[in-house]
Amino acid sequence: MTVDQYIQKHERWADSLTRLRKLVLTAPLEETVKWGAPVYAYRDKNVLSIGAFKNHFSIWFFQGALLKDPKGLLQNAQEGKTQAMRQIKFNDAKDIDDEAVIALVLEAVENQKKGKTVKIEKKPLVVPDELKEAISRDTELAEAFENLTLGKKRDYAEHIETAKREETRLARLEKIIPMIKQGIGLNDKYKNC
Repeated sequence: MTVDQYIQKHERWADSLTRLRKLVLTAPLEETVKWGAPVYAYRDKNVLSIGAFKNHFSIWFFQGALLKDPKGLLQNAQEGKTQAMRQIKFNDAKDIDDEAVIALVLEAVENQKKGKTVKIEKKPLVVPDELKEAISRDTELAEAFENLTLGKKRDYAEHIETAKREETRLARLEKIIPMIKQGIGLNDKYKNC
């Protein structure tokens, strides 16, 4: 999929996305599509992305926590979870402040040029009881889980932990056991998109 195709696919927001795209491309950024959405990079480092949703469109800054935001436009998408990324949500094209968006884009590029990044605080791995129990009963699963990277272990633990209902937790556990045994990460299919 190309950026043009992405924009055309989201008819409701097509004009607004085109406008954001023009603002973003005032900076020296490479345009590509990753994770099914337009992503803009500087020297192969992701700087920002634009996207369309059912009720809004937005621009995300991968290292947005470092940006000065005098107008208070940036939001943390998932408070307590997202540390670096920030977004601006728009409900209408008239909400776009061209000058402010360009200033944020240029600052984000400058930060990338300087190699500035948010130091991510790693949380300790907390394995949910359901997964602990499955691991204690299955030595093959235990060995495979132990051989996963910390990030893959976290993804699996969080996948189970975030389910609200016990049935969902158990269904997720059943689904991931074969993946763990194969050494596959929960999100591996999205890598290199």
